[in-house]
Amino acid sequence: MTSTTLQVGSHSPNDLTANKADEAQSSVPRGPSRWYGIALAALVAVVATVLGNWLPTVGGPVFAILLGLGIRNTIGVMPICQPGLTFASKAVLQWSIILLGFGLSFNQVVRAGLDSLWVTIITIAAAFVTAYVLGRLLKVGDKLRNLIGAGTAICGGSAIAAVAPIIEPEEHETALAISTIFLFNVAAVLVFPFFGHVLNMTDLGFGLWAGTAINDTSSVVAAAYSFSNEAGDYATIVKLTRATFIIPICLVYVYLEVRRNRQAGGRLSIRRLIPWFIIWFVCASLVRSTGVLPAELLSILSHSAKFLMVLALAAIGLSSNMRTMAKAGWQPLVLGLGTWFAVATTSLGVQTFSGAW
Repeated sequence: MTSTTLQVGSHSPNDLTANKADEAQSSVPRGPSRWYGIALAALVAVVATVLGNWLPTVGGPVFAILLGLGIRNTIGVMPICQPGLTFASKAVLQWSIILLGFGLSFNQVVRAGLDSLWVTIITIAAAFVTAYVLGRLLKVGDKLRNLIGAGTAICGGSAIAAVAPIIEPEEHETALAISTIFLFNVAAVLVFPFFGHVLNMTDLGFGLWAGTAINDTSSVVAAAYSFSNEAGDYATIVKLTRATFIIPICLVYVYLEVRRNRQAGGRLSIRRLIPWFIIWFVCASLVRSTGVLPAELLSILSHSAKFLMVLALAAIGLSSNMRTMAKAGWQPLVLGLGTWFAVATTSLGVQTFSGAW
């Protein structure tokens, strides 16, 4: 990551804090050299997409992270590529989130998702409470703890990608959070159908459980449809409802970041920290809900969003040092396991109490 050099004696701490947005903007490189890194990330993204289509349980985003990490930490990445990788891991990531909005219909969520809304809210609360308490006990850093909590609570990599530009973690923290979430996505695909049959769950009950307790959409689909088609259909709607919570969660993080800054004596305003890409994400989903866009165009936008997400995650992997990640130790994995277990058991508990299955 690049940084802006500051004259220590010429600015007060408040001035430096007030200029945070300007510094962040200046850290995103410009110029022809940007294209070297973008091209490298795009190449990795193409390979990751092919592998993701071949093995959808893992998915393109995870392959992108893994391939990027492998290249960065074996043969290495030339310095000329770093400006483009920095740009892709920030700006391109935000563009992918905006385009994802065209695949999210609020009308569909309102019609079919209200029955699952209360379970979704309870499991999201369980995820964040567990991540906070367990993360502090394990002494996991605030930003990594928040990324794992958001990824487990909402929708895996997409939620991590949405929260990251607000709390500004290091690239290795983002990569570590996504890798941690991925491990338990794979575990969920294997164990959820088994326990669903052992517990003699109904199709709708299992769909509700999978949709509220499995992180990534592809893993939700894989687990639920392996149980039954009806369970898969319902789990998809539940997952869609859950994904809408990206918006309020991001706004909460904006508020917390502004409050933290002001308590430290800064003058950072909420206007400077508004995640404008989330605003455009909402606009895109509203346009999608009107039905004015043809299905062919929506398909193109959906595929574009997925590829840009894979490209951005490839850039994050290509920028991440595994030695730095290794210093985090075993604590993030235990945090991810504990948070995932809390969400899964909370969803089952709520359904058991309500007699949903």
